[in-house]
Amino acid sequence: MPQVIDSFDDAPEMPHEEHQSTEYPFRGKMLTVRVDKVRLPSGKEADRELVEHPGSAVIIPVTTDGRVIFVRQFRYAIGEYLLELPAGLVDEGETPEETAIRELKEEVAHVPGGIRALSTVYMSPGYTEEKTTIFLAENCMPVNAEDDPDEPIQMMYVPLTDIPRLIVAGDDRVGDAQTLLGLLWLCRLGLA
Repeated sequence: MPQVIDSFDDAPEMPHEEHQSTEYPFRGKMLTVRVDKVRLPSGKEADRELVEHPGSAVIIPVTTDGRVIFVRQFRYAIGEYLLELPAGLVDEGETPEETAIRELKEEVAHVPGGIRALSTVYMSPGYTEEKTTIFLAENCMPVNAEDDPDEPIQMMYVPLTDIPRLIVAGDDRVGDAQTLLGLLWLCRLGLA
């Protein structure tokens, strides 16, 4: 039976997996696959297949007239179009905030009047250490930017007042996890 704790802050350490060795069967431009051999609390050995990822930023762009900018793009991995908030990988030597500002300009041709980090989350800690930082970009204004012909994107403006309708049980128009987190933050902050 799992141990019951009263507080996250006072939780005692528990036995856990211990790293023994590492192999790298694949290294790509965007991610690396790592296989760690670990010793379990029972003393048995097991393999953990992990994806190393540089991290990412997702941006909740709110325009000066109170609309949220979404992007609709084809996602090859699932073979579908998704409605998402702008997002992108953190480039080497770049902070997540710099990534957010760059991606906002590249994907939707806007710059923020102000930007702040809301939360940093692990997207799927069962197999990757990828961290995504969620940013609120307020008073976004359009700027000139060049389209990337290899990343066709459609933009959609949604009034803040309509955001709660995108996060209703059974409505799957927004199926991207980091977008859903961003929309929940808008509601939590009382902006939607």
